[in-house]
Parts: sequence; C-alpha cells; structure tokens
Amino acid sequence: MKTFYITTAIDYVNAAPHIGHAYEKIIADTIARWHRLNGEDVFFLTGTDENAQKNEQAAREKGVETKRFVDVNSKKFEELCKKLNISNNDFIKTTEKRHVIVAQNIFKKVYEKSDIYKGFYEGYYCEGCEAFLTEKELVDGKCPEHNKEPIWLKEESYFFKLSKYQDKILELLKSKDFVIPESKRNEMVSRLENEGLKDISVSRNKLKWGIDVPINKNHKIYVWFDALINYVSAIGYPNGNKFKKYWPADVHLIGKGINWFHSVIWPGILFSAGMKISKHIVVHGYLTVNGQKIGKSLDNVIDPINLVNKYGVDELRYFLIREIPFGEDGDFSEDALKNRINNELANDLGNLVSRSLTLAEKFKGETQGKDELSKKLNLKLINEYMDKFELHNALSEIWKFVNDVNKYVNDKQPWNLEGKELSNVLYNLLESLRIISILVSPFMPETSEKINKQLGIKEGKLKNCKFSKTKYKIKKTEHLFEKIK
Repeated sequence: MKTFYITTAIDYVNAAPHIGHAYEKIIADTIARWHRLNGEDVFFLTGTDENAQKNEQAAREKGVETKRFVDVNSKKFEELCKKLNISNNDFIKTTEKRHVIVAQNIFKKVYEKSDIYKGFYEGYYCEGCEAFLTEKELVDGKCPEHNKEPIWLKEESYFFKLSKYQDKILELLKSKDFVIPESKRNEMVSRLENEGLKDISVSRNKLKWGIDVPINKNHKIYVWFDALINYVSAIGYPNGNKFKKYWPADVHLIGKGINWFHSVIWPGILFSAGMKISKHIVVHGYLTVNGQKIGKSLDNVIDPINLVNKYGVDELRYFLIREIPFGEDGDFSEDALKNRINNELANDLGNLVSRSLTLAEKFKGETQGKDELSKKLNLKLINEYMDKFELHNALSEIWKFVNDVNKYVNDKQPWNLEGKELSNVLYNLLESLRIISILVSPFMPETSEKINKQLGIKEGKLKNCKFSKTKYKIKKTEHLFEKIK
C-alpha cells in the first residue's frame, strides 16, 4: 500500500491558539483525509514547539513554572485538534523524552561529522522569530513578522556549517516541486542566489530552558535546530518501524513566515545527518484581519473555538478552504462566513439533500434508472487540483457538481412525476448525493456522515465515485445546515 506522511508546523505555546493555527490544521487534515480516501496508508503529525525561549519568557511574565505553563498551553492545541475534527495520528511535544533523545542524537551526529563548531556570534535577534536577522531583513529597523525592533545579542555559540551545503540546497530548490507554490520557491531561490548561505548559530548560551547540547551542558540546542527534528523524532528515528515506513515525509505544510527554515535549513541538517530529504514543502499564506497578519504579538487574535461553537465545525472548515486561494493571504470576515453558510451550505447542499430525501422517502419501491449526471462530474480535475494542493479549486469544482444536480432537480421537477420517470430521477439524485458525500468528506467529515446516515449507507472511497446499483435505506432527519439570521 502506498504511504503518505504529512506534517504541520509545530506551534509555539506561549499563548492560546488562534484562527491561523486552525487554518493550517484544517488544510493538513483535508489533505490527509483525501489521501486516505484514495486508499493510501496515511500518517499525519502535528504538535507543539515547547523549547522556545519565548515560552520561558511568557511563563515568567505569568509567574508560572515553565514546564507547567507549556503543558497547560499545549493541551489547548490538542483540544483545538479535537474541536476541529482533525484526524492526526500523533501529537508530538518537543519536551517529550522521545524527542529530546533524537534531537541530541542528530546534533551529535552532525558535530561528529565536523559540521558543527564553536564560535562567537553577535547580531540582531528577534525574540518573536527566535532568529538572528540581517539588516536587509529589517523594515524600518523592525522585524517584518512581529513589527518589533530586534535586540542586539552577543554570545558564545555553536555553529552549523550550512554554507557547506549551499550548492546542494540550491539544486534542490531549483527542482520543480520541492517548494510549492512556485512563487514561494522563487523567493527562496532568489534569496539564496543573492545572499548566499552563511553558517548558522545552533546553540544558545546561559539559558535554563531547552534541550542540553550533548557535548556542552552550558549550551541549549537552538530551538529551530531542535524543532525541525520533530518530524523524525515522532516516527522513531533512526530504527523505528514508522521511520522506516514513512520517511521521507511527503508534505511539510507550513506558513510562509517559516519557509526559509524548512526549505533551506532543514535540508541542510538532513544532508549533514545523511538522511533522505522531504519531498515537498507546501507553503500557505496568512489569514489577515483588515489586511493585517493575525498574531498574538499584534493583539488581533480570533479564537477558532468560539467560531466553531457559534457556527459549527464543518461550516468553519468549508469557509476557510473555499474563501482563501491556497498559497495566498486571505482576509477573515464573519460576514463572509455567514454568506457562505447561508448561500452555499444551507441553500446549495442542504436544500439539495433535504428535497431529494423528502421525495425518496415518499417513494415506494426501488429506485432504478439510467445515469444522467455522472458526465457533469470532473473527478479527474478534482484529483489534479488536490495533487497541486489547490484545495479551494477542488472544492469549487465539487460545488459545480452540486449546482448541476440542483439544476437537474429544477429541470426535471420530480414532484410532478410518478412511476418509472420518478424512479429514474430519484436514482440519479441518490447516486449523486452518495458521490457528493464521498467528495466532501475530507473537507466536511461530519456533514458527510450525516448524509450517509440519512441515505442508510456506509462511507465510500474515491474509487466508489461512479454510478452503480446501491441499496438505500432512506431516513430523513434534521437539516444539514441552519441559516444564520
């Protein structure tokens, strides 16, 4: 069986999750569910980044012991996954022993290859990014990600010989689909060609929180060296069965702000450690409010759990995927959310299911007929969109079929038919609903379950998206979606 390994970025736990975290998890979950629907053996990983210096700072500000602080906040991210119906197979916390051991193992391996050496570092350091920035990267003297002036930091440090792998990394970046979309790949190629690669600091001195450098207990492993390793520590590097089965990862799904770390620094570490390189770095844009990036440091956070409680989980999942072209930034608006719920979910899909099942429930006898609708479904195109990670286009194409089926109902007017003519129309409607249920299941799993329950059938796979002879046990229940007044 074909395997598919997908990861999200692991989240800082210095504050509760916001809508941006929900967006990334929903995208990853949809991709994972789609591949399962295609009969693949999927492993889906998410988790929390707990060794960051800013976690310690946030805990200090709250007057709480750091470990207790990160445990409490990490739990909020696990709860978010449950609330959003995320189908992750594992949740990694970088304070776990299984991760600490692997992070130290790989640090030592790279050191023993003479790719890590002790030196001295000074430069502009953004505490929000937990990274040193060049003057070119600053905008009006501030970090563009966090809109804050960096501090000047000067300390002893261990360095990783990233520059040694410049040619190999550039060659990798120039391969067509290592970084997706192409615009994000071009950004990395341009930066590498213009600036070149410098060796990077991979330790911090005199910190109390973090993972000890295995060759010098006075240093902690730099959080970005440690954090990236979660992708292999969670699957049991180097000898675990999952590592042998699933590595290299098929997809690292990340936000555009950490593209450099994943598409340049992570391959450098993997090259040095003698490991296979991940197949795709898939980069999404930011959610914005009034055109501004959503972030804890910018104090414009939207709580996704409140939105789920108010509007429903599938409603939020549908909106975020449909509204935002993948790879681009998208502005969040509750009004836009309400409009899509009312028009596309309640009207288009909800009404289609309701009126089809009302007719089918009244019909006595087995529905039979000839296929009059499958030609309206472009499954090949939907698959192509999903392969290109254009989830918004795939969902749009599915909705074209939903609307074609609605048009079919309006044209046929089955409420005026009886006998074989009505049987034929109902056959087409029920088969279409079964197929729609399969196609929407990665995007809106609860909705798919509700449709299947009312049809009296089990969940299908992508291979079942064709008209067939299906036995239905119709039991119409509640509306799929309630309109927002």
